[in-house]
Amino acid sequence: MTQPIDLGGLDTATLLRLHRRMLLIRRFEERMYKLFLQGELPGTLHQYEGQEAVATGVCDVLRPVDWITSTHRPHGHALAKGVSTREAVAELFGKATGCCKGKGGSMHLGDPDVGMLPAIAIVGGGNTVVTGMGLAFRMQRTDQVAVCFFGDGASNEGAFHEGLNFAAVQRLPIVFVCENNLYGASTPFQQVSLVTDVASRASAYGVQAQIVDGMDVVAVRGAAAAAVERVRGGDGPFLLECKTYRYSGHSRGDARRYRSREEEAYWKERDPIDRLAVSLLDAGLATRQQLDDIESSVKDELDDAVDFARQSPEPDLAEAVTDVYATPIGASA
Repeated sequence: MTQPIDLGGLDTATLLRLHRRMLLIRRFEERMYKLFLQGELPGTLHQYEGQEAVATGVCDVLRPVDWITSTHRPHGHALAKGVSTREAVAELFGKATGCCKGKGGSMHLGDPDVGMLPAIAIVGGGNTVVTGMGLAFRMQRTDQVAVCFFGDGASNEGAFHEGLNFAAVQRLPIVFVCENNLYGASTPFQQVSLVTDVASRASAYGVQAQIVDGMDVVAVRGAAAAAVERVRGGDGPFLLECKTYRYSGHSRGDARRYRSREEEAYWKERDPIDRLAVSLLDAGLATRQQLDDIESSVKDELDDAVDFARQSPEPDLAEAVTDVYATPIGASA
């Protein structure tokens, strides 16, 4: 049975916006997986189904001038931060009209125009890059905030500890968002860590932290709003741990034999999209027809994006040597 959530006093427009954004991410992932199986998408694929509340809730309280770093599982972050659906799909197709001109593909989505650094596929890679962003914001005396999304597996990387410590010492305006989906690829977090919560590690560096239900978009949004306000005000970094779950395997060829179907069923009863929909209906803030209309509009948006990608040109070969930097051998840097 789907568990309802506390709507937190948010207005109907905000709640419907959150619902639509999560639904767009879910349907995007489902559509891209089918296209991948049909051979239309090159490269690999890491899906985000189940974790939609995290990206949606966090990015909903950010401004276009606030920046995020992402991971090898970036589709949800990209759509939540405002990357065009057309350009995201075209990027997965490897087309010139993609948000990274077809050079990044699934694992490197991003768009500086909406405040998203092209995603970093190295586990924990964003945890140190984001400190450069935060330091730049502080030195330029802006009120911008940087957000770093990372998984529980990344919390065992040196970059997590280095980034968190540097951000703490320098009091940088960064929110570190851990999407704890219980597994680093196929390895349970409990097998590689003697602490249950990633958030407990923050205190070693003098950083404030909070754990939130990552399957509740309203709870995530509320916690993220408080964290962003705190770091924007100059109180230094904050670590937000979102307990969530990915429904799919780690990547396209993962049959998920390392976890039970009972475990999967338990988490799917906490589905973030279903929970918000049920709560909206129970509170009389939306009708079934309104939710059906949102579903239809999401389908139309994705149909348009796929058509756009299919009709888009392939990148020109000359583009392979643009947008890169190299120092000639023998030259001084």
